[in-house]
Parts: sequence; C-alpha cells; structure tokens
Amino acid sequence: MDGLVVAVVLGLAVLAGGLVQRWTRIPAPWAWVVIGAGLSFVPSLHAVSLPPDVVLLLFLPALLYWEGINTSLQQLRYDARVITLLSVGLVAATAVVVSGLGALLGLAGPVALVLGAILSPTDATAVAAMAPRLPRRTAAILRGESLVNDGSALALYAVAVAAVVAGNGVQPLDISLRFLYAVVVGVASGLVVGFLIAQLRRLARRPAVDDTISILSPFLLFLPAEALGASGVVAVVTGVLLLGRLTPRIIPARSRNEGYSFWRASTSVINGALFVLIGLQARSVYETFAGDGWARVLLLAVVCAVAVFGIRVLWNAAIAPIIRLLDRRPSQRERRAPLRTRMVIAWGGFRGAVSLAAALSLPLTIGSGRPFPGREEVIAVTFVVIVLMLFVQGATMPLIVRRARLAPDTGEQEERRLALTAPLETALEHLDEDARAVRADDDARAYVQQTLEHQLEHACAPADGDEHSAGKHRLLLRTLRRRREEVIRLRSTARIDDTVMLDAQAALDYEELRISADDDPEAPPA
Repeated sequence: MDGLVVAVVLGLAVLAGGLVQRWTRIPAPWAWVVIGAGLSFVPSLHAVSLPPDVVLLLFLPALLYWEGINTSLQQLRYDARVITLLSVGLVAATAVVVSGLGALLGLAGPVALVLGAILSPTDATAVAAMAPRLPRRTAAILRGESLVNDGSALALYAVAVAAVVAGNGVQPLDISLRFLYAVVVGVASGLVVGFLIAQLRRLARRPAVDDTISILSPFLLFLPAEALGASGVVAVVTGVLLLGRLTPRIIPARSRNEGYSFWRASTSVINGALFVLIGLQARSVYETFAGDGWARVLLLAVVCAVAVFGIRVLWNAAIAPIIRLLDRRPSQRERRAPLRTRMVIAWGGFRGAVSLAAALSLPLTIGSGRPFPGREEVIAVTFVVIVLMLFVQGATMPLIVRRARLAPDTGEQEERRLALTAPLETALEHLDEDARAVRADDDARAYVQQTLEHQLEHACAPADGDEHSAGKHRLLLRTLRRRREEVIRLRSTARIDDTVMLDAQAALDYEELRISADDDPEAPPA
C-alpha cells in the first residue's frame, strides 16, 4: 500500500507541475521542485520517499536509454574532443576541487570525494526545459556531455562509495585503477549485450515481443556490468549507442513508433518525479540545517555551488585557447566555437536528477555496521546546489542565450529535406524492378508511381512563409477536428460500431501526427 501511495503522490505532483507550466509558462522543473517542497511539509506525506536503490537502479537506466536514443553518434564523433574534455576532464576537475573544499570544511576525505562525484554530472533535461531552442550543435554538445559524464561521474561515485563502505582512505592509484576497470569493462559489457539485444530483436516477429525487449533493454544492459563490478551506466550508454546503429533495419515501423511513444512518455514522468523528489527533500534538509552544524552545512553548500559553476566557466573559457595552440589543423579550425557559444555551454551545466539519484542512493550503513558518515550532510548539500543552480542559472539562461545571438543551424533543414527527397528518388528509380519482384500489374505500378511523384513534388516545394505555413496547419487541424466529431456522431447515432469508430479515430490520429510533426522536433516519423 505504501508503494501505491508513493506512486500516486508522485504522479499527481508531476501532473500538477505540468499544468502549472502550461498555465504560467514557468519552466516545469521549477514547478516540480516547488510542489515537492510544499508536499514535504505536509505531515501525512513526510515519510513519502523511494528506496535508494529504486532511484539509481530503476530510474537511471531508463533515463540513460532514452537520452541515448536521442543522441546523434555522428555529432558525438564530430565534437568528440570537446565532449570528452567536458564529460571526463571537467568531471575529474570538479570532483577534485569539490572534494578538496569538502575536506577543508570538515568532511572526511573519501566522503568529500563522494560529494565531488555526485556534483560532477550535468542534467540535459533541465537545459532543454530552460533553453529549448538552442542550435543543433550546441544542444548536441550539452546532450552528449550529459550522457557521457553520467557514466564517468557515476563510475567515480561507485569507486568512492566503495572506499567509504570498506573504511579505506583515498588512495589515488587504487581509485584510478578501479575507475579504469569500471569504464573499460562497462564499455565491453555494453557492446556485447547491445549486440545480443540487436540479434534478439532480429528474431522477434511480433510487436508485443519486440516491445517487451525494448522495455527490458536498459536493464539488460545495466545489470551484467554491475554484476562484474563495472559501471552499469557506462554499459547502458555504450549499448544504446550501438543499438542506434544496428537496429534501424531490424525494428519494424509499428514497434519503433510504439517503443518511441512508450519511452518518451515514461521518461517524461520519471524526470518529473525526480524533480519532485528533489523538492521532497526540503523538510529533511531543513531539519539538517536546524541542527547545531547548520552554518557549516550551508557554507559548504554555497561554496560547492559557486565552485561547480566557477570551474565550469573557467574550463570552457580556458580550454579552447589551449587546444588552438596544440592543434592548428584546418579541419580543427572549422570546429572551433566562439566564446559566446562556449559561455552558453558553460551556463548549461545544471545539476539535477542524476546528482539527486546518486545522493539518495548512498547506503545507510558502511561495512562495520555504523551509519554512512555525513550522509545527511551530503544529501543536504546536493539539494542546495541543485536548487541554486536550477533557479539562479535557470533564470538567467534565456538572457545568456539571447545575448549570445547564436547562429542558426541552416544545414539541419537541408538535411531534413534530403532525408525526404533522396529515398523517394531511389524508390522511383527502382520502381520497375520492385514491381516485377512483387508481380504488380500496370495499374498498381502507375498508382504507386503517381503517389511517389506527388510526395516528391511536395518535398521539393520551397518552404512556405511562417504565417502561411501556420495558417495551413491551423486549417488542416480544424478540418481534422470536424472529421473526428463526425465519426463520434456516427457512433453516437448507432450508424457505426464502437470498434469501427476506434479504427477511424486511429487513422485520423495518424494524419494529425503527420501534420503536426513539423512543430515537434522530437516527434517520431509518421
């Protein structure tokens, strides 16, 4: 019953935050955090929480899988050096600086390193909510950084937590070797399991079976690496990127659309629930501050927030000139980003769901049976840093983006048009061969040719102006609503059966999604 209460409370809070965002236009993460904070002070809801392992072992693989689905491997390759420096170099620098500050302010060395690892990864979801219209390359760098630094930061986190649980001190060589093992074995595990999942999906012949494999995939990728003592996060990231290359020819259209819809909806709810959980820590953080050491905890939180932000700004400002001195190849010069773009990337380093999941997943006790040292302090500091960066950086992010005046990505629209026209031209070129292969008669061939030529003509047509295009969309959607009302009227007057109405609605829904696809960059292909 308690589990059901937690699920319902989180679900209603996510729903309320979505409605607030729709009515007020404030970023949804703000609404979710505020709602969660309010709920934390309701006496009957004070005990609402999730088991620590649920957050890290159930939510995180699903979120990483979705992020991997939406990450371009080509963009990762193109900006591999920048993303590596941000997701590995900056993670290490942040962890070292934060752990040093934590040790100076009273945390034990291994616990301070745990805090540094927790505060190292960024949250691409928060960036998308605060600045949804970034150019493709800038957005891809932030998303790629978030995806990869989740793996590197949580691999470091696992090593640091293991040191605390075992009661060992910080041994740089030992930690480095264990970190290297976690990453290398995690990558290898992800590649092997990802390949096996692709073969399993090749064997699946029914959408229900294929959908089941899709739902299980992030956990199938995660668990073997964890069982080997490696990083399950790295394995998920590696495996999903491999699946993105292997499965386009394997997964049928129906399964692809069903899977895309499932993961989009479920991860949206999970992200909202995690931001609500951030807010739900407000009362326990308040109680931590109400103790004798509240001043030290608050000082540590503010110092860590300033350090995390300052390191990121300095890293983005300084690393580009150094790279330019070391690499002057013409091919690299084309990839250089101006300072204003690097400052947008620096400002996009929000902390969020991953940091919270890691903090809440800290074990309650260590190997000797004693309580995990500084656990409540680490959670309190993580809460304050996330909230400060989410609200302070979030409030200024739109201004930074406007002032940067980032150049739009003109190549993306051309690529989208090419993706429409080239397949149609190929299909027309091989139409006679395909007609003979399926033994189609002349009427069928003529009909298909006319259909393909019409689609090609429409794809090659110059884009309408914004107002004209918006007018066409509004009119088409209005006519669809009228058609849908007529279908419902026919059912209500018993002229058609309920099942017939469902089929007709499905056809109209498909048409509406196709019309609306241009307005939603994350919509699956219709």
